Amino acid sequence: MNYRNRNTMGGYRVAVVGATGAVGREMLKTLEARNFPVASLRAMASARSAGQSVDYAGQQIVIEDLNHAGFADVDFALFSAGGSVSLAHASRAVEAGAVVIDNTSAFRMYPDVPLVVPEVNAHALDDHRGLIANPNCSTIQMVVALKPLEQAVGIERVIVSTYQSASGAGQQGVDELMAGTRAYINGEQEPAAKKFAHALAFDVLPHIDVFEDSGFTREELKMVNETRKIMDRPGLELAATCARVPVVRGHSESITVDLAAPFSAEQARALWADAPGVQLFDAPAQNHYPRARLAADTDATWIGRVRNDLHRPQTLHFWIVSDNLRKGAALNAVQIAEVLIGRLQ
Repeated sequence: MNYRNRNTMGGYRVAVVGATGAVGREMLKTLEARNFPVASLRAMASARSAGQSVDYAGQQIVIEDLNHAGFADVDFALFSAGGSVSLAHASRAVEAGAVVIDNTSAFRMYPDVPLVVPEVNAHALDDHRGLIANPNCSTIQMVVALKPLEQAVGIERVIVSTYQSASGAGQQGVDELMAGTRAYINGEQEPAAKKFAHALAFDVLPHIDVFEDSGFTREELKMVNETRKIMDRPGLELAATCARVPVVRGHSESITVDLAAPFSAEQARALWADAPGVQLFDAPAQNHYPRARLAADTDATWIGRVRNDLHRPQTLHFWIVSDNLRKGAALNAVQIAEVLIGRLQ
């Protein structure tokens, strides 16, 4: 791949595909905030956005039409423009020598494509062939929390209920929530729901993506299948219920884990206090527990409300929150690139 031959003192040539979307803009912010060694940056999007510009490090980057853009001078291509776009263009970038880190669901379950959360399975990058998949946002934060437990005592079963923000459906989801909220408060007719099955303002929708024959939604099955792949546990018992809530940014999850042996809440807190990517925030008596507004614009997976089951000493319950646009998308993609660069040092 091109990046292997770069002079690291000069930085790397980066392309952000889908640069005008919520995640694409967050990728630009994350690259800048983490001082990623960018030698040059290109922004790509649909023909509709071509000619507009996005801000990066105080510069205005003119957006290129992806359909006509080449990748011969790109080391890392960060894709977040929808699965159909990735299916159409990611192979072009790989063939041109770029490493593609794809934020869509297009390639996640391909056997030969690593599905990576750096804190959990960075070793999966050893066998990449130029294409790496970023997991689903709700999966990423969960496996960051589960990994220390799996290493310490072993996991037998996971039950998760998610409370996912409107931004998980992109900027259109946020706009629809805000428009509906304003209309509701003003006593006006709410605009018809387009991004969601029903109006999201002041409601909770137990419905993300389409329903499958099993009765689970595709989002729920993503959490099952992706977690099994990331943690290399193909037989892991896991069930998810995914709901959309009227929150702008930040996904919350209530998790119940059956462990292989009794394990106390105190032991779990000690594990998470030192775990990478985790912020332990667990003092309920002082009203200290993770919240979406607390986690917004931060990098960590926040963990709190840690407690043992009342009847089963091998079962833990806890609550986690993470910024779905940061660790759930942009940050994880940039971290993958950082791991690859670090192996060249």
